[in-house]
Amino acid sequence: LDADKYENDPELEKIRKERNYSWMDIITICKDQLPNYEEKIKMFFEEHLHLDEEIRYILDGSGYFDVRDQEDQWIRISMEKGDMITLPAGIYHRFTLDEKNYMKAMRLFVGDPVWTPYNRPSDHLEARTQYLEFLARTA
Repeated sequence: LDADKYENDPELEKIRKERNYSWMDIITICKDQLPNYEEKIKMFFEEHLHLDEEIRYILDGSGYFDVRDQEDQWIRISMEKGDMITLPAGIYHRFTLDEKNYMKAMRLFVGDPVWTPYNRPSDHLEARTQYLEFLARTA
């Protein structure tokens, strides 16, 4: 995607329509713009899952999303300007900035945003069970 034209990007609008992403906001993750920066960075890096998809579109800067593979090993995904990621509900993940310590990202949701992280272990949650069933079917 072309992050320089995100406000009027027909490709982004197409994705939002197809996936029913009805809500969005923009978060800037850096020391001088994010309140409680140190606390938030620690929270983002704590391994967790969500009950809904997590969608991030990187508008500027860079960082990493770490996810667990089927053998429970970390996979690091480098994200930079123009990248979009959709993490399924129930997947354990974490986020961190790279050495530039700056990222501006669009957060997208279906319906109202829910920010609740469930730190590991959260295997008892239905979203986790459904995710593991999905992995088993696609293996």
